[in-house]
Amino acid sequence: MARLVAVQPQQRHPSFSLLPPSSLSDFNGTRLLHSQLQCKRRVSQPKVALQVTASSAKKILIMGGTRFIGLFLSRLLVKEGHQVTLFTRGKAPITQQLPGESDKDYTDFASKILHLKGDRKDYEFVKSSLSAEGFDVVYDINGREAEEVVPILEGLPKLEQYIYCSSAGVYLKSDQLPHFETDAVDPKSRHKGKLETETLLESKGVNWTSIRPVYIYGPLNYNPVEEWFFHRLKAGRPIPVPNSGIQITQLGHVKDLATAFIKVLGNEKASKEVFNISGEKYVTFDGLAKACAKAGGFPEPEIVHYNPKEFDFGKKKAFPFRDQHFFASIDKAKSVLGLKPEFDLVEGLADSYNLDFGRGTFRKEADFSTDDIILGKSLLLQS
Repeated sequence: MARLVAVQPQQRHPSFSLLPPSSLSDFNGTRLLHSQLQCKRRVSQPKVALQVTASSAKKILIMGGTRFIGLFLSRLLVKEGHQVTLFTRGKAPITQQLPGESDKDYTDFASKILHLKGDRKDYEFVKSSLSAEGFDVVYDINGREAEEVVPILEGLPKLEQYIYCSSAGVYLKSDQLPHFETDAVDPKSRHKGKLETETLLESKGVNWTSIRPVYIYGPLNYNPVEEWFFHRLKAGRPIPVPNSGIQITQLGHVKDLATAFIKVLGNEKASKEVFNISGEKYVTFDGLAKACAKAGGFPEPEIVHYNPKEFDFGKKKAFPFRDQHFFASIDKAKSVLGLKPEFDLVEGLADSYNLDFGRGTFRKEADFSTDDIILGKSLLLQS
């Protein structure tokens, strides 16, 4: 029989003890989302018997939650008084202190987080352990395939809401942008598993909501988004950008994404709906390089454009974004959920830099090998 484990922090590294869940109180934590934390949501009358309401504390399961999005989401959920359990394999620390978070606030938060250790690919274990616990709401942050969701639904027949982290990458490439939630999707995209999961949730008749982020950034980001630019800016190197550099893309701050996940909880208007989530404005590749420089206090960078077709980088990725226009409308989230992103691009990049890379922390070491190939050819053409 699976057992929940209460997490007890000790010098930033959690230890474990078998303690019963304690009653939760309001979490007076770091001001992660400034004024956004104070927003109040309308509590509506349920359409169906199992509709979740935002006013009551819920027993919430987060699938994943220890890497990036879940770090910020779990804090907001605890602050609102919910009992939060993370389902992970236990290979990473169950909680970690956020940059700028006080020891007291972190200790208080970590003491309220529960852990259910297991592999979500072990479908029988998932079904039996979740059935024993009887969670009200599931936030699926790391789901990739539809088959992974089936045992969760089978183990929780009285589930009130399933909130899924999908991706704007499910949309079919188009010349007409931005992408809207009603746009055609690509069943062959590398995110087809997420698309199939959305289809499964709809077919099962459960109360579900799907969030489709574009590119996510912010402190502790494990994807080389802003970090890729910061490494080059710190080293004083030119920034190689494919083709013209006027390709338009879109970034959304992780804290704004966490707020969106909170806004759909118990929201009748979010039932069986899909929402694009990202920043309000779009940016070109060249503009992003300049924004990163401004955010980190660096001089305006030298940008070198190149034709990717002239190079063979092997399995290495020379640029962290897809070489195309890629952005989505968040009008639906703004009108239906009342979402108002807190961060504009430069402010958000500054938040990421000051709380992470600027402190000397990053996920991946700098690798300029593809840059050197590009710049080497550029120098030959100029000579």
